[in-house]
Parts: sequence; C-alpha cells; structure tokens
Amino acid sequence: MDFAFDGDQQLLKNAARNFLDDQCTPAVVRGLWNDARGESETMWKDMAQLGWLGLALPESYGGSGLGAVETAIVLEEMGRAAYPGPYLPTMLTAQVIAAAGSAAQKDRWLPAIATGDARATIAFVDAELSWDPRAVATRADKVGSGWRLAGTKQFVPWAHVADVIVVPARTPDGLTLFLIEPAAARLTPRPVMAIDLGTRWSSLDLASVSVGADAILGAPGRGERVLGDALRRAAVAAAAEMLGAARRCLDMAVGYAKVREQFGQPIGSFQAIRHKCADMLLEVENSHSAVYYAAWAQTAAADDAELAASVAKAYVGEAARRVCGDALQVHGGIGFTWEYDLHLYLKRAKALEPMYGDADWHREQILHRVAG
Repeated sequence: MDFAFDGDQQLLKNAARNFLDDQCTPAVVRGLWNDARGESETMWKDMAQLGWLGLALPESYGGSGLGAVETAIVLEEMGRAAYPGPYLPTMLTAQVIAAAGSAAQKDRWLPAIATGDARATIAFVDAELSWDPRAVATRADKVGSGWRLAGTKQFVPWAHVADVIVVPARTPDGLTLFLIEPAAARLTPRPVMAIDLGTRWSSLDLASVSVGADAILGAPGRGERVLGDALRRAAVAAAAEMLGAARRCLDMAVGYAKVREQFGQPIGSFQAIRHKCADMLLEVENSHSAVYYAAWAQTAAADDAELAASVAKAYVGEAARRVCGDALQVHGGIGFTWEYDLHLYLKRAKALEPMYGDADWHREQILHRVAG
C-alpha cells in the first residue's frame, strides 16, 4: 500500500498540528495536572467544532464518516503534544455504540459526542487485569426487569468525566455490554495515580450499581466480539499516540544534538550520537508503517486486520519507549529534570505501553493467529 497521505489527510494533519501547537503547549499540559478534571473544556469544544469528535461517526449522527487512518492522524498529533483529555476513550466508545447500539442509544449518544456535549469510556479490565474479553469476571444478575452488577473495573481512562461508560459483564447468556450513566447509577470513580499526569485513570466498584433492561448494548451474551473489535481499534489508536510521542522525542533529540556542544563541536557530530539518532529514526519509521497499515486494515476490513493490530501495538509499544528513552540519553542530565518537557512524552509512551494489551500479550495473539 501507499503510506503517503492524500491531500485531505495531509490537510487534516496540518490542521491538527497547528491547533495543538497553539492550544496544547507544554505549559497548558502542565497547568492541567492540578486541575480537578484534568482537561480543558474550551479545547474539547474547539475540537468538536473542528469535527474531530465525530471524525469516524456516520454523517447521519453528525460525524464525518471517515476511517481509522484519519483518526490515527489526529491521535499521532495528540501524542506529539501529550494532549490531556478523553479523546481516545470517547472515540472508542462512540464506535462501539455505532456498531452495536439500538436506534435509541445511537440517537441519544452519538450526536452528543460529535458536538462535544458528552464524553465516554470503556471499562475493559477487571481486577485480574487481563485484556482478554473471555477473562471478564464482573457479573450482572437479573433483578426484576433490570440488572444488578457485581465486580470491580480497573484502570478505566477518564471515567471521572465520562457521561456514559461501557461496562462488560457476565450474564447467563454470556458476555454482555451495559451502557451505564455514572450520575444516574450513583457510580463514583476512585482515582488511580499513574506515571502520566496528563491522563487520568479510575477504578470502579460496581457492587451497588443497578440498571434497567434498556442499558444493554447490543444483544445479551453477544458482547465478546464487539469488545474484541473495540480492543483492536484501541490498540491501533494507542500505537498512533505513542508514535506521536516517539516522533516528538526524536525531533527534540536531533535538535538538541545540533546545538549542544562539547569539546568545541556539536555532540551530533560524534559517531555514537549520530548512530543513536539513526536507530531512533529507524524505530519511528517502522512504527509509522505498522500504525498506518493497521489503521488502513481496520477500515478496509482486511483479512489480516486483527494480526496487523497486534503487530502494531507490540512493536510500537516497545519502540516508542526505546526512542523516548534514547532521546533522554542524548540530552544527558537536562533530560532528567522536571522542568524539561521531554518527560511529558516519555511518560505518555510508557503509560500507553501496557494499555489495551502489552507487547507480550499481543505477541501471544499473533502466535495464536499465525499458528492457528
């Protein structure tokens, strides 16, 4: 395939770069660390005006009807800026609702997401921290005409600002997805401290949560495939964001190597630094190919779409961490300081590395698919 962007995609990339360079500076990112919500309402509404929140949604619900490649372009730029906000989980949830939701659920949530009036997330993992949909242990028992849930969800991204959360749970029919509104269900997310202060995670205690029959998303017992598809899209999306962080660190390392002098010459003239930067470039370009092939494969429903998603997440997860770490080494002592921006991108890459399946988990998926 041709990995070059077409004219519209390049315009989208340029617009995203310009917007985030202007609105999501490192100073803004740092300023939101101490904010209770951790995100900017103004930035969120501006992204809605740009059409980013409905990028992959059907036009009938206020979206643009674009695909995973365009979403990856925006996410790469967000990774480059260390964007703090619930864009990724909201987009994933919107796609799940679009794929499996009833007409009423779509009418309620998709236009609200596209206009920036609603945020959403998915509670993928239970206390056992397995990304396999078959490992979901949270239960939902029938009580009258509704359901009562029992279980704990861990590392749910941006749950504290979500207007709706997709919660997978076991029912007598099998794995079932529930749309839960935290306010109505009196669900209080508990914050979880993590390495990346620009992303917020929570744990959810579902012991006291009861919902009506209309909260079921899709058919009862048919949630495993829907959740698996969402996990693969999430893996590609996270890889795109990590690619952006790695590319930003590479640019910073090369720029620093050109101006930092030792022994009367730029350190970029030293063979060791040049080789390290060359290795970083190789990792970034390989990551670019893996991410955008996987994104194309999701939209095209290619036969190897599942395999490509696992390849992208396994490779980019480790490559981004290495590139960001090597950039820190190129910078030397200044790279370790709290005041220097390099750690924003290193921490974003490191935080996303285990999310939606780490390299070992995705290599197991690759082995199962290749070996049958």
